[in-house]
Formats: sequence, structure tokens, C-alpha cells
Amino acid sequence: MTYFHLGELIHKQAQKYKNKTVLKYQNESGAWVEMSWYLFADKVMKTAQALADMGLQPNQNVGIYSQNMEKYLITDFAAYANKAVMVPMYATSSPSQVKYIVNDAQISLIFVGEQFQYNNAYKVQQESQYLQKLIIFDRSVVMRPEDKTSVYFDDFVPAGDNSESLALVQARMKQLKESDLATIIYTSGTTGEPKGVMLSHANYLKAMKMHDIRITNLSEKDLSMCFLPLTHIFEKAWTYYCLHRGITVAVNRNPAEIRETIKQVRPTLMSNVPRFWEKVYDGVKETIDSASGIVKWLFTDAVKTGRRHNLDYVNKGLKAPLGNRIKFAIYKHTVYYLIKRIIGIEKGNLFPVAGAPLSDNINEFLQSIDVHIIYGYGLTETTATVSCFTSTGYKIGTVGKVMPDIEVKIGENNEILVKGETVMSGYYKKPEATKEAFTDDGFFRTGDAGKLTDDGEIILTERIKDLYKTSNGKYIAPQMIETRISEDKYIDQVAVIGDERKFVSALIVPNYLALKAYAAAQNIKYESIEDLVSNNVIHDFIFGRIELLQSQFTNYEKIKRFTLIPKPFSVDNDELTNTLKLRRKVILDHYADIIDQMYVD
Repeated sequence: MTYFHLGELIHKQAQKYKNKTVLKYQNESGAWVEMSWYLFADKVMKTAQALADMGLQPNQNVGIYSQNMEKYLITDFAAYANKAVMVPMYATSSPSQVKYIVNDAQISLIFVGEQFQYNNAYKVQQESQYLQKLIIFDRSVVMRPEDKTSVYFDDFVPAGDNSESLALVQARMKQLKESDLATIIYTSGTTGEPKGVMLSHANYLKAMKMHDIRITNLSEKDLSMCFLPLTHIFEKAWTYYCLHRGITVAVNRNPAEIRETIKQVRPTLMSNVPRFWEKVYDGVKETIDSASGIVKWLFTDAVKTGRRHNLDYVNKGLKAPLGNRIKFAIYKHTVYYLIKRIIGIEKGNLFPVAGAPLSDNINEFLQSIDVHIIYGYGLTETTATVSCFTSTGYKIGTVGKVMPDIEVKIGENNEILVKGETVMSGYYKKPEATKEAFTDDGFFRTGDAGKLTDDGEIILTERIKDLYKTSNGKYIAPQMIETRISEDKYIDQVAVIGDERKFVSALIVPNYLALKAYAAAQNIKYESIEDLVSNNVIHDFIFGRIELLQSQFTNYEKIKRFTLIPKPFSVDNDELTNTLKLRRKVILDHYADIIDQMYVD
């Protein structure tokens, strides 16, 4: 396998794949269109020329604040060809979040996606001493009348097409080095201000080499759905890896439309966070639970058969008994196929999952219905993957085996420590934070607690900073409890409370649609969501379900009291990060009165 600097990757691949489709994306009318490698490389070069023509310098930081689009990827690789550094921002980021990054990285140029991003970025431009120009991807964006500096992407690119800019880009491409800084990705900042993680081209190239060794069952015939934000290291590194492997990438622009677009595209690959699969699990389980007679028996037997075939035999390198193989083959082309077709993944090869804890029950269930989840663990600071499932021999309850050429050990407080060529060089302009992030012998402190098995697998237990100590001196891991409780189809979000408290409590966001359906079936009258979640019958119903889910917990880990809340935790309210992790301190502040009330005797 040949590996290329990201600044030359697209051009080298275009020479190999020529007119093969590299990208699928939706045009203005919503129709899916295809882009060849040749055309992709041409657009990347033309954009690189435009950037050079406007005065972009090597090592200059360039902002990108947009939804996933084909133009997003074109811009990334155009900047790399100029030895520039991409600084992505989540499309949902507020003006204050954008302003922080712009000022910290001294960004003078931002590529923006749609109206929301333009409006916010333009506001930042008026307040920042650094930001000078916006380049707009979406042609339908309406610019402010007084805006004399912004330009549409489609007008910007042709303006730089000249021999001087071409010569400059070609000269810069001759000077590309693996040590070049590629990206500065700002962490979500659940416990403090965001930090810019510096990742070099060498980091990304090493990640590709490791995945080539670990994931062997991919081919150029695969089709990957780019769904998670390209700001997220998981999606960014995975999409780059797919391009490295010659795999076609379908770009999902609107996250809210993924249920429809996945059915239109029918991908074989898709990286995702556990939340997506939790929704899938809820839907399939509800179908099974609502079935009756022979249909319910078939569903139940199909799951049992798949679990035995995939987990008890194939995963252990064993040949399943003939009877089980025959039943599995029948279910593979009937029950499993129908379930996967409804979701849009009947052509599925494998699905990488990371970013948050995935319930063991859900993981096992998905493997049993022949959905091949590749569960893993990683951070922005490690260019994503530290460990992941192998194709066989994986163990439910772990986050997979440590990647090739990565060294992991367990430090104080059971902290997972990582060393390897995918680990960042440091935090941008934060030498003290960088120093604190590494041990004296050069291991990166992940902030996650875990164990390392004799077979080199990681068992992830908790974020160290999230561990609670009750007033009785007992330590609890809130994420573990939240992951288990979130399995219930009537529960959407959970925030466990317990630090310095005498028992564990929780704020619970119910699945409002499911709860309304239950209320209708039980003839429970209510006038509003507030009225519904405060209903004692509803509270007792949810409590009963929680009790069943936490039956395996020790007594001090169990949720003793909870409050159903009428609105979900959200990014807009700063209660969630852009990667949908809980901002616990913000939630504790916003719901202080409700929390205190749960501890009144």
C-alpha cells in the first residue's frame, strides 16, 4: 500500500482511479450526483490556485465553518496542497465559540456553509481584529448589504486560475513534508475552555497505516456514508482513510435527514456514534415486542440464532453446527435482510462506532442480527483510534484491541495512557496544558479510566473527571449508569447526579413520542408536556423500567430518585457539546433547584 501526504493524496489517487466515482452528494434540487476522481482532483487544484492567488501562505490557519459538503473536502485538500492548516468548526457553533477559535488561532479567512454560519461568522468578523474574509459555499446565502469582503465559493475559485498561481501551488507541493501541521481541531471543552489539538500529516498517515493492518475486509467497491460532522476527528480521519483506500464517499449534508439519505444511498460503511445505533435498537426492539404469534417467535429465534452463529462460533474462529448454519443462512436472507433494509444498511459491510460508550446489550444485539459493528476508542489527541474490534476474536465488554504500533499502559487512578505516532504534538499555544497532558516518559494522559486485558484489549470504565464520590464515600461512574438507562425506549437522555450527595439521582429526558403513545394507550389525560412528565402514573411507570435496567448495579449505584424534564438537553442551551456530550457543570447549574428538591427528605 502506498501512502501520500494529504496535500498530494487526491492527485495521486486520481491518476490511479481516473473516472471512477469518488464522491456522491446532493445538488440544489436534492438529487444525488457523482463526482469522478479526475474532476475532484481538478476542483482541488483550482481551489488551491485560488487560495495561492489571494495570498494564502504556508502554515497559515484557515477556518472552515460548515455542514458536510463536497466543497468542504475540496477546500481541505486545496489548503493542504498549499501547506496551510485547516481549523474546522462545528456547523452548530455559536458566534462566541467561533470568535474564541478565530482569535486563538488568529484566523483571517473562513469558509462558511449556509446562512446560519454566514450570519454568525459575519458578526464575528465585525468584532475580531483577525477575521478579514468569508468565502461562502452555499450560493443561496443572502449577504448583508454592507458586506464588501465576502465572496461566493463558485466566484472565488475561477478568479485564481492563472499560470502564476498554478506554478506557486506546484512549487509548494514539491515542498510537502509529513511533519507539516495539517489540522488544529478544538476540543469540545466539557470541563474548561477549548484547546486546539495540533495534528500533523504524519499523524494522519500513521493512522492510515494502522487501519490497513487492522481492517482487512474493505475494498474499492465499498461505499461510505459521511454523516458525522467533518469537524469530528472520527469522521474526518475515517473519510480521509476511505479516500486513501479508493472508497467512494457519499456526503450527507443535513444530519436531520440521515434516515432518508441512508435509504437513498444504501452504504456499505458508515462511522457513527452510539446514539444512532441506540435509536436503531429501540426501533427494532419495539417491532419485536409489538409482534405476536409466529412473527414474534421468528424475530426472537432469528436473534437467538444470530447470536449463537456470530458470537459463539464465527467470532471465536469456529465452524457453527450444520443446523445453526442453515437457520442463519435462511434468516440472513429474510429477517436480517428485512430489518437492515428498513434502516437502509442491507448492503452493509462494517460500521465503525466510537465517541461514547455503547451498551454491551445493544452491541451484542446488533452483532446477532448480522450488523457488523466495529466498536472502538480514541480521542482527538490520538488522531481517533487507539483500539478497536478485530474482524473476529473481539470481546463484548471491551473497546477492542490496541491498534498496531500503539503503546498503552494503565497509570494512576487507572488512567489510560497512550504513546505512538498518532498522538498529537500538543495543544496550540498552550505549552502548560501540553506539558500537563503528558507523563514524564512521554505517554499522553487520556483522562479516561480503564483496564488492559492480557490480550491487549481495553476495558473502558469512565472519564476520570466525571467520577462521582457520594457523601458516603462511594465512587460511582455516571456514564456507565447513563448508558444502561438510555437503553430504554421511553428514555432519550439521562444526566446522573451524585457528587457529594447521599444517593444517586437523575434528570431524565423521556422519549416524548413514545411517552405520548403510552399515555394514549393508558387513557392518561394531559394538557402539555409539562403536565405529562409531572404525572405520578407516568413517573411510576418510568421508575419501574429503571429498576429493571439497574438490577445488576450495587445498591449505592442505583438511581433512587429522578425528575422527568419537559425539554431535552441541547447544544443551543450549552448543556451539550457539539459532539453531544453532557456539560455536567452547566446542567447542574441550570437545574440546581430541581436537583436540590430531589434531596429534600
